[in-house]
Amino acid sequence: MSTHDLTIKNLGKCSVKSPLNLSKASGDGIFNYVTNDDKILHDTTLQGFLNAKESNEIPMAFEKAGPREFLYYDPAKTKVAIVTCGGLCPGLNNVIRGVVNELYYRYKVTRIFGIKYGYEGFISSYQHPIIELNPDFVSQIHLMGGTILGSSRGSQDVEAIVDSLEMMNINILFCIGGDGTLRGAHDIHEEITKRGLKIAVAGIPKTIDNDINFINRSFGFETSFSIAHNIIKDAHNEAMGAYNGIAIIKLMGRDSGFIAAHAALSMQEVNFVLIPEMDFELYGGRGFIKCLKKRLMERNHAMVVVAEGAGQFLFEEQEKEKDASGNVKHKDIGLLLKEKIAEEFKHSKFPFTIKYIDPSYIIRSAPANANDSVFCSQLAQNAVHGAMAGKTDFVVGNWNDQFTYLPIPVATNERKKIILESELWWNVLEATGQPVSMKNNP
Repeated sequence: MSTHDLTIKNLGKCSVKSPLNLSKASGDGIFNYVTNDDKILHDTTLQGFLNAKESNEIPMAFEKAGPREFLYYDPAKTKVAIVTCGGLCPGLNNVIRGVVNELYYRYKVTRIFGIKYGYEGFISSYQHPIIELNPDFVSQIHLMGGTILGSSRGSQDVEAIVDSLEMMNINILFCIGGDGTLRGAHDIHEEITKRGLKIAVAGIPKTIDNDINFINRSFGFETSFSIAHNIIKDAHNEAMGAYNGIAIIKLMGRDSGFIAAHAALSMQEVNFVLIPEMDFELYGGRGFIKCLKKRLMERNHAMVVVAEGAGQFLFEEQEKEKDASGNVKHKDIGLLLKEKIAEEFKHSKFPFTIKYIDPSYIIRSAPANANDSVFCSQLAQNAVHGAMAGKTDFVVGNWNDQFTYLPIPVATNERKKIILESELWWNVLEATGQPVSMKNNP
């Protein structure tokens, strides 16, 4: 599938009147139903319009998310399952609660089940219990971090998963997770299609790293860099409290540096931000350590924020280990930086103190902040709208401040990364004052 093929699959004709009783006319003070012809442009700039006009092409556009006038599923006969997979992330419980409440109160779907511990929960040999979900059960869960359903990493037997869906008579499966979870959801959809079943698979994007393609923002991201903001503030105090004090903070960001970049911008006391998208050298006249020493000689303290996936090229080549989800296990760049800085400064008899802080697992286990809580609810509601209308193999997204439906294969085709020529990265460079390049031959 091309990244330009944004067509959302539908299970069939929608003939059940929605119970939402919305409007189809403007000016009556009632929210309007959304149609499949309502689109959100990918490029809203004038240049984008001119490029499309010049090439005589239809502009790339996403299907707008929202409630449809007619549904594929009869709510009274609909049975739903919800599963959370992968690493923890602020907002998971908010999304679960949002899906349950939307189904129960708005669509009157009352048979809702939670699958425990990710895709493992579908496999009988694990013997994980299935939880019946209702508004009373989920009423307080948004106040807690983590997920009440539990989670796990790694793929499971897709045929066995679909066997379970069939045995449970599930009509809709909501998969809440990141890249690996969504790939698994697509595989489940493929097996469902192969069997000729009418089960909708809806994805809700969860990645603390904010690295899902064609989605401006994922839930939990804002909470994570907001918590990092406070950690940076305290670490800055630590660095200033010693002569030539250095504080290194490692934040999550396996392949993309969005958390590190936004955290640095939110607390503009950071002097260096190192992310996976950039190359840099440790040594030499323009290398990181030389730049760090210059900063210390000028101000006698320095703050360094590094994303976990940054600088992996600095480690000796060896066979790469992978976790259960197939992600490469990165080496600890924060510890490496601490060791190399200490080694170099001791060798040159340059006085310093250095502290290394890794708050990653505290951040990802926290409850969602207010803005993320709103966003989680909106993602959940729009996922329910799409699934009840028989849409499948889709993930609910957000683009240009509008909620969208995106085919899962498009969302997982490649990871979103910081573009070093983007305004975001330029903002980081302006805020930190770090050189545009820390390579000896830029």
